[in-house]
Amino acid sequence: MEHLDVLIVGAGISGIGAGYHLKDKCPGRTWAILERRDNIGGTWDLFKYPGIRSDSDMYTLGYAFKPWTNPKAIADGPSILEYLKETAQEYGIDQRIRFGYHVKRASWSSAASRWTVEAEYKDGSVMKLTCNFLFMCSGYYNYDAGYTPEFEGTEDFRGRIVHPQKWTEDIDYAGKQVVVIGSGATAVTLVPEMAKDAAHVTMLQRSPTYVVSRPGEDAMASKLSGLLGQRLASSLVRWRNILFGLYFFRVARKKPERVKKMILDMVRNELPEHDVETHFTPRYNPWDQRMCLVPDGDLFTSLREGKASVVTDHIERFTPGGILLKSGKEIPADLIVTATGLEMQLMSDLAITVDGRSVAPSSCLSYKAMMFSDIPNIATSFGYTNASWTLKADLTCKYVCRLLNYMEEHGYTQCCPRVHGEDVETEPFIDFSSGYVQRAVERFPRQGTKAPWKVYQNYLLDKVALGYASVDDGVMEFSSPASITSSELETA
Repeated sequence: MEHLDVLIVGAGISGIGAGYHLKDKCPGRTWAILERRDNIGGTWDLFKYPGIRSDSDMYTLGYAFKPWTNPKAIADGPSILEYLKETAQEYGIDQRIRFGYHVKRASWSSAASRWTVEAEYKDGSVMKLTCNFLFMCSGYYNYDAGYTPEFEGTEDFRGRIVHPQKWTEDIDYAGKQVVVIGSGATAVTLVPEMAKDAAHVTMLQRSPTYVVSRPGEDAMASKLSGLLGQRLASSLVRWRNILFGLYFFRVARKKPERVKKMILDMVRNELPEHDVETHFTPRYNPWDQRMCLVPDGDLFTSLREGKASVVTDHIERFTPGGILLKSGKEIPADLIVTATGLEMQLMSDLAITVDGRSVAPSSCLSYKAMMFSDIPNIATSFGYTNASWTLKADLTCKYVCRLLNYMEEHGYTQCCPRVHGEDVETEPFIDFSSGYVQRAVERFPRQGTKAPWKVYQNYLLDKVALGYASVDDGVMEFSSPASITSSELETA
């Protein structure tokens, strides 16, 4: 049976970043990446729907070690995928990826200080291997299916119904009436893009979301690149965006009415003839849910030009020719796109046993938002909800390398966060009111109200805690079992 020092699961943004940091900071370690799909890129290879793009700026969604140099600050999916492929090739990470393997089960042996991992290949065969440390970089949602509510009358609809996660190239919407159900990032991306070719696109929402326009290209980045060079300019713009994001989030939480007014005033300037109160004024405060970013106001442009419209109502049922609303109005449709959300999933629903005992991460406390109480030698990469995914993934990867190097230096083979008799007050892992979060909150670990169990949505705090604070913090328990023979190792 093959053995590795570190096994990474997933070859998206997190997994490629993990590979880079292991190669850079832990050069003596053996490691590999198992990827379920046939290509790298994760989200950016999976989603093919029209207009797919980032909802974070690329100076923070891109890696610090490989600055984003494309003029687009808000980039389209194919550009992001190409960037990830280029990164993997440039640093030789692509040579360590094994495609077609879906990691399903992991069993920890304290006696052997290792995981036995079972991965199903796409032909149905099962591969087993062992590793000392398991690093889950598989994202946070179910790749098999998105979330679609049960709508009455779907069997009566004569057109086609598709979820964006299942988009295929044969879907034709040119010259057709399209209804996009939803108001989140996917919906506000689809509407202006599909409106270019469709007869008309209606964004049908149950309730509004905060929508913020931002330039598609960063003028400061372009100017600084000419003066300072791309690498230094990208670093400066990255830090500017990090600090502004932290400031904006803090103000939104401290003075929500002020931020709400500012956002809605911006929308009114974009849409002076529209009913902003009904269609763009959420019932919640800014950053109680993730905001939607529209580059160069493309959504607003399609609405002003009459190529798209917004309807805020509840669905009564689907009809042969469209959708009947609670208000009695019927929206005609040839194609209905259910941009109704994701199905959240922690670590690809990995089945975990520790010394023969089944353990659910939902029964654990989250340690530094990346490890779990009482589960040894495993970490997961989970990005920010109020900033770009990569910022937190990068810090997590660096911490894992610090942890591995500390263990090697001191002769430890095991590390495990422990709650040492203290009464830790807990709360949900993610503090968001979004439907996709609330539907899955019970499947995630709990967080505490103080460090190191607290999930801080704050890059600066995490940079200190993960990058500089002592690895041996009195909560992380280190150990080394007595050495065992190779024959015992096989049965451990």
